[in-house]
Amino acid sequence: MAAPDHDTVIIGAGFSGIGTAILLDKAGMGDYLLIEAADGAGGTWHWNTYPGIAVDIPSFSYQFSFEQSAEWTRTYAPGRELKAYAEHCIDKYGLRPKIRFDTTVLSAVFDEDTDLWHVETDSGDTVSARFLVNAGGVLTTPQLPDIDGVDSFAGATMHTARWDHSQNLAGKRVAVIGTGASAVQVIPEIAPIVEHLNVFQRTPIWCFPKADVPLPPAARLGMRIPGGKAVQRLLSQAYVELTFPLAAQYFTVNPMAKRAPEFGKAYLRSQVKDPDVRDKLTPRYAVGCKRPGFHNTYLSTFNRDNVSLITEPIEKITGSGVATVDGDCHDVEVLILATGFKVLDPSNVLTYSVTGPQGKTLAQYWDDHRLQAYEGVSIPGFPNFFTVFGPYGYVGSSYFALIESQSHHIVRCLNHARDRGATRVEVTQQANDRYFAEMMRKRHRQIFWQDSCSLANSYYFDKNGDVPMRPATTMEAYWRSRRYPLADYQFA
Repeated sequence: MAAPDHDTVIIGAGFSGIGTAILLDKAGMGDYLLIEAADGAGGTWHWNTYPGIAVDIPSFSYQFSFEQSAEWTRTYAPGRELKAYAEHCIDKYGLRPKIRFDTTVLSAVFDEDTDLWHVETDSGDTVSARFLVNAGGVLTTPQLPDIDGVDSFAGATMHTARWDHSQNLAGKRVAVIGTGASAVQVIPEIAPIVEHLNVFQRTPIWCFPKADVPLPPAARLGMRIPGGKAVQRLLSQAYVELTFPLAAQYFTVNPMAKRAPEFGKAYLRSQVKDPDVRDKLTPRYAVGCKRPGFHNTYLSTFNRDNVSLITEPIEKITGSGVATVDGDCHDVEVLILATGFKVLDPSNVLTYSVTGPQGKTLAQYWDDHRLQAYEGVSIPGFPNFFTVFGPYGYVGSSYFALIESQSHHIVRCLNHARDRGATRVEVTQQANDRYFAEMMRKRHRQIFWQDSCSLANSYYFDKNGDVPMRPATTMEAYWRSRRYPLADYQFA
């Protein structure tokens, strides 16, 4: 049997890749290579550097349970601190020599004769591995708007995910297209410095206040004393679980979740003076149908004289601005696309092609069979392949909870393969079908199936109308990652 270049190749050096690599090392499986397209670690927190970027989950939960930082300065860490935390993790755990930066994976092809994956990169070489782990997240490929003339704008254009820091927005006429999570953060930051800001909104977002404050000395001390981190994390985890997994995944049996719109509307009334603007900012769908925003000054920014909220549909983008269907043309000098990412298109869930046995591609499999993966990790017909952020893996809490659960699942499987001397590992079709049927059976209690969600224009929904999020709690996902039947896999 041919020897691979590495036992495992991990694609992506964001936190999913970092967490998986650390766990592989702890399990004594250190022959791995991480391949990263960027010139530094951190994934989303490396690429996204727009003004105001920060987490929308408390810092105490947005970190590895085994590597809790004592350096957070705020209850919700700014992006630069998450980037520094990523660099800290790769240095502390000795990962840097095992990362190949500035390298984009183009394709991965499974060789049935040798049970190896061959990973082709843009540098022209091919790396072979026994096992392949996709550690790319969903917030990876920027989504450009499907608007006529978007390439014809003569001024500066940038996507929030690829911010151009050479552009000085002071005194400029600026347009922001989109009012999703990144827009909620960037709009309040740039509004005070621009001459005029036009915000083009297709669908309003629910926005809630955020307890974002500098950490007081007592909290900073608590991060450094025995037991302090554990208490802070426990409280933070309870808050996170209450505000999304229990609210969204158990909506039909959770009376508190049904009261969220009242709180959202009350907050909106307290923040926005103009009743017409307030009405335009009021969502017509239930809280949780799409990702809500958390910010203390986003809504009040629309009280400013130099900020206009425009809800008429965009007809086209011209060389000098944005034309709407009512005949107005809004002249601007800078165009900011806050239009999110390509999230649930089967051809974009992964940024590279994956070809399994008999020439079957993963994109085609998902296109034919809907997005699905056993426990959010493995796909039948694609041996020795695992993904951290697969369909029906994420429950909606901290991404770090997902990373730790899924990486434990992967390493447990690889440990068993090592003990068996197996060179081929594949989830059975029966196990996958059982899990997918369970997901379908339990999803009726999620918020996403309420009638009003049809008005949300949410990226949670794929082209089949599915929402491939796991209808479970964080603790259930954690427990199952350590207890799933190993008989659900074939080892050869």
